[in-house]
Amino acid sequence: MLASTNNSKVLIADINPKSQISEAYRVLRTNIQYSSIDRKITTLLVTSAQPAEGKSTTVSNLAITYAQEEKKVLLIDADLRKPTMHKLFGISNRSGLTNLLLGDAPIHEVAIPSHLPNLHLIPSGPATPNPAEMLASKRMTQFIEQAKTEYDIVLIDSPPILAVTDAQILATKCEGVILVLNYGKVKREVARRAVDSLEHVGVKPLGVVINNKTNTKNSSSYYSYYGEVSQ
Repeated sequence: MLASTNNSKVLIADINPKSQISEAYRVLRTNIQYSSIDRKITTLLVTSAQPAEGKSTTVSNLAITYAQEEKKVLLIDADLRKPTMHKLFGISNRSGLTNLLLGDAPIHEVAIPSHLPNLHLIPSGPATPNPAEMLASKRMTQFIEQAKTEYDIVLIDSPPILAVTDAQILATKCEGVILVLNYGKVKREVARRAVDSLEHVGVKPLGVVINNKTNTKNSSSYYSYYGEVSQ
């Protein structure tokens, strides 16, 4: 269950669902749902170009909006190098994804029910010396495939794509990828490199979340969503 935490204020979709920011997350959810006509997106990776661009906040609030829609949601912290999900939700990180991938615990033992009826969380678990190898493993692929049969939507938080190879590895295992960029701080060439890194492994992002965008009359003060990266 969600414990008391000073970071809970970032879960705006839960604490203030009628806010403009929460509505923007719901718009993002809808855009994702309609982003692919031919197939349903059931596994979604959220990454960023660089650290501190708001990817963990974005994926957490997005997971909440799916749960509010009465979807059965699994939120996974696959940032094994600098995990934050347990801090955002105020849960223990003693057991999690690394335990599952090592075969020490099945999915039902590491999936923690949140205070929202439809949302389960899998924190990163204990630190590992070989995160990329663990994420690239057959066990990770099998775990994602199993999760797809038990949940309506599986959302995965990963490290920034330009920092390490982890996000590229995970992107090939998911049906969709969203890239979070910090407005006014990430340079155009850096954003382009992030997209190129995904396309290098055969993945085209579903779209980009522009985070910390300046408030205007027609946009959220927190982020806006650009539906297509390129055509």
